[in-house]
Amino acid sequence: MSGIPEPIGSAANPRFRLLAGLVEKARERRRHGASVIEGLHLVEAYVDRFGSPRLVFVPVRAPAAVARLAAASGAEVVALEPRLFARASQVENGSGPIAIVDTPRPVLPDTIEEDLVYLDRIQDPGNVGAILRTCAAVGVRRLVTAPGTAFCWAPKVLRSGQGAHFHVHIHEELEWTEISRRARVELRYAAAEATRRVDQAGLLAPSIWVFGNEGEGVAAAIRASAPGGAVAIPQTRKVESLNVGVAAAICLYEQWRQRGYPGAGQSRN
Repeated sequence: MSGIPEPIGSAANPRFRLLAGLVEKARERRRHGASVIEGLHLVEAYVDRFGSPRLVFVPVRAPAAVARLAAASGAEVVALEPRLFARASQVENGSGPIAIVDTPRPVLPDTIEEDLVYLDRIQDPGNVGAILRTCAAVGVRRLVTAPGTAFCWAPKVLRSGQGAHFHVHIHEELEWTEISRRARVELRYAAAEATRRVDQAGLLAPSIWVFGNEGEGVAAAIRASAPGGAVAIPQTRKVESLNVGVAAAICLYEQWRQRGYPGAGQSRN
């Protein structure tokens, strides 16, 4: 990898300390307005949509494809000795690249007239990533999170999202009042006590879907703002409730089905 300076071998190096801090601590990601993404697919997707990362890290003996992408990214490329790369990597036996990127901060429209998903204090990173992935799969282009929701650009959410982050506008830590005052579409949410099943609801028009905290569900104040927005997901009595990521997938796919699967392509599953 010509043109790359001598590899970093000390954990005290400022660039490595920055990388390690961003990987390990949410407060560092927020303080720097930066996130860490890893792997050919994610880094390539970021570059295609947002441009050059801040820094790209590769192992000393990077595979050819990793070295080529790092060189073409437009960012400064930093080589790490194997033990440091393994410490920073969030992938078992990962080969990179690892990139520090500006966390995207899109502007929320003054008026919401399109589909939107609002995550109300969902704390599990896997659930947040799964819902982002579902949004991308069914063509929902905007997602908003309430304060207390897992950080969308955290490493675990990025891994779970599998690239969905680059197909959805993500707005984080916004109170429901910010959404409700802009909304010009119907509010919907899943609730076990609802008298109307999700497949009986008319879902052709744009909607705001709210999916709530794993333990408490959707906040009472949000439910009160749209008493007619509740829909039920049929299930047996063998379980109390569905995982929120599963519930979101059922609701969003039913909406997409009713609309005739616009934009559907060949599934690789």
